[in-house]
Amino acid sequence: MLLLASLFCVVRRYNKRMSHHYPTRNPKPKAYWQLIRGDRPVGSLLLLWPTLWALWLASEGLPSIKLLLIFVIGVWLTRSAGCIINDYADQWLDGQVARTKNRPLARGVLSGKEALAAFGLMMLAAFGLVLFTNKLTIMLSAVGVILAAMYPYMKRYTYFAQVFLGIAFGWGIPMAFAAVQNKIPQTAWLLFLANVLWTTAYDTWYAMVDKDDDIKAGAKSLAILLGDMDLIALGLFFAGFLASLALLGRQHHFGWIYYACLGMAGVVILWQFKIAKLRHKEDCFRAFLSNQWVGMLVFVGIVLAYLQVVNSST
Repeated sequence: MLLLASLFCVVRRYNKRMSHHYPTRNPKPKAYWQLIRGDRPVGSLLLLWPTLWALWLASEGLPSIKLLLIFVIGVWLTRSAGCIINDYADQWLDGQVARTKNRPLARGVLSGKEALAAFGLMMLAAFGLVLFTNKLTIMLSAVGVILAAMYPYMKRYTYFAQVFLGIAFGWGIPMAFAAVQNKIPQTAWLLFLANVLWTTAYDTWYAMVDKDDDIKAGAKSLAILLGDMDLIALGLFFAGFLASLALLGRQHHFGWIYYACLGMAGVVILWQFKIAKLRHKEDCFRAFLSNQWVGMLVFVGIVLAYLQVVNSST
């Protein structure tokens, strides 16, 4: 936790420095930083938490430093690469959406070729990390690349981009189990299901921010498909997420402290509905951002559950 907090502080400090450097003389370093969302680390946390859940569960509370470093660095690289290919695919859309019109590709600060080159470097570096694991994890990483490349096109052709993002963001879960156990047990798929439900829910909050602009531009999203039923659907997604994690805790015989953390995560989720029930864009975005704390609370619950087991056995 101290390591994650330190990394978050370093990124925030670097973002402040980047905001003052390269004002007009050379805008490209800042543009690349924005392209990989270095100025918006919340997305990396939303991808990191489920991966850490899986590592702790797969290793029964004692993940190796080697795998921890591989997956933490790998999460940052793959999330950055995903943002690049997303912006590349969304050049037709981003300029028409208020929230995204200032992205580097939409503004023309970077070219499509430069973006693809950065994407290739990021994915190559991530693949280099996976080579330090095992054959099954390497095979799963190839599927992860396909998922990352397909996701940006979902909003153009389907209404289910949010569900697909859940699959892509959750792919680190079977990879983590494969890296630790060289197999993918039932627990991994239950955790994967929980993450798909959670990601679908919080990314629907995100889609609700852009809903009006997406309709005008001809893009699709689950927020558009659900219409006035969006809040009800969100409630079902979040309820399924918490129920899946409760079932997982039962399977692993976790104690009360795990369920207390789930309860606190539930309180954060209820707060999201309280502030965003009128569907104002700013409130929906705040609801989306608060999911970083939901993910953290689940992680803390898993860590403390294993510590509780260790203490009770000594």
